[in-house]
Amino acid sequence: MKKILTLIAMLVCVALRAQEPVTDAQEPVTDAQQAAAAAAAAIAEAPKEEAPAPKPKYWTNSLMTNINFGQTALWNWAAGGYNNYTLAGFIDANANYAKDKMVWNNRLQLDYGFLYSEDKPILQKNKDRIYLESKWGYDTPIKHLKYSASFDFKTQFDTNWDYKTPASDGSTEPSREDWLAARSLKSAIFSPAYINLGLGVLWTPTAWLSVNFAPVTGGLVIVEDPRLRKTYGMELFDPSLTDPVGTDYRPVRFEFGAQLKADAAFKINDNFSYTTQLALFYNYLKPTVEPRVTWDNKVFWKLAKFFALTLSTNLIYDPLVKLDINKDGVAEEKGVQFKEFLEFGFSWTIATKKD
Repeated sequence: MKKILTLIAMLVCVALRAQEPVTDAQEPVTDAQQAAAAAAAAIAEAPKEEAPAPKPKYWTNSLMTNINFGQTALWNWAAGGYNNYTLAGFIDANANYAKDKMVWNNRLQLDYGFLYSEDKPILQKNKDRIYLESKWGYDTPIKHLKYSASFDFKTQFDTNWDYKTPASDGSTEPSREDWLAARSLKSAIFSPAYINLGLGVLWTPTAWLSVNFAPVTGGLVIVEDPRLRKTYGMELFDPSLTDPVGTDYRPVRFEFGAQLKADAAFKINDNFSYTTQLALFYNYLKPTVEPRVTWDNKVFWKLAKFFALTLSTNLIYDPLVKLDINKDGVAEEKGVQFKEFLEFGFSWTIATKKD
């Protein structure tokens, strides 16, 4: 700072001397040249101020939102069908931390959507999902391998019903009240809800693949609504009961086992990407029961600045969940659940800029 002030003073002196009356043409010019040379030398010797180093970024964040609308209209359509409308939204939020040997990845996914069809005077829910996942990792002496702790939580926002066609003599169309009376409950908030906390290792051989194996995983299955506890395989308060009702089942089931979760993310370019997650859970407390399997896929294709095509699938195999898959309404004890959506709509993404 002192050198900078000295330099400024020397430049001021040069300017003042240049304004003095000239008595000897040669002398002022010589003095001014000497002062300028001295100023130039001072500038050369002055330490260069370096720009401050950019503050390291340990967090990277992203938020993607989708709003999709669909509509089908029929008029004198010989093949038949019904006018219908769909509206659905999707949020995918990520917050990831990385510093030195530690990483911490967090993801929240929210799905919600409605369907209205002219043949049923009911607004039906066709998408409903809350999924929160958090993974922590710390480097081990082995390359690409980290000690890990993982947490995940899954449930839905509100109740979902299966609307069966009401019994009718054919003379009149079923009313809204008839549809409501014939419906059956399928799910509700915290009915079910799955919570898992696991300890193990995280393997990340490439930037697009991660595999988390947690041989020590404790979990809770929560079914708050008594009407759904039998459907989701909850245990009886009194195992000696032969014909129990919903209130005789426990609302919470503790699980202890091993979980394997594999995540892959492929980004072809800025407009096309594919993500998938496969999760397997084996319950040590029920060694004869098959593992629970979930498999989620999402293909995202950005067609314009704010419009995108999205294909998503969700597969679940839970041997403890009873499914109504027979025509006679007989509940089977296991089966594959599958859901698929192909949607087009508004898409908006916010992400941390890369340096």
